[in-house]
Amino acid sequence: MGAASPQPPAWLTLDAGPAPEPAGVPVSGPATRTRAALHETLAEALPLPDWYGRNWDALADALADRIDSGPLTLVVRDAAHLLADEPPAQLGTLLDVLGAAAAGGHATLRVVLREHPERLPALRARVAAALGAPEPT
Repeated sequence: MGAASPQPPAWLTLDAGPAPEPAGVPVSGPATRTRAALHETLAEALPLPDWYGRNWDALADALADRIDSGPLTLVVRDAAHLLADEPPAQLGTLLDVLGAAAAGGHATLRVVLREHPERLPALRARVAAALGAPEPT
């Protein structure tokens, strides 16, 4: 049996619990399978300003501005779909952008990745790999 995966950062929660969904901005995982779809989905869900350029740098800037106005919780439903049609490094880039926003904002950023219990272990492994955690041995 392999070593336990490291814990995700404090701003990130992976959830499969039967409890009601946490309060926050809902984001459909199936609607975020590509970078372009993720950017469009976030632009509509938050909503992001007209100047949002639908790229990683623009997302970082828009999130920083949004978090400065108050706490933000994103709840990604069926999160296994998140950037699933992109190379694995893209999930890492998204998590880097979210982590930087969480670290730099005056208010709190929280991201909840919700998934069905049977798919949660694969999502947990994918997130750990994207965050640069060593593979379990």
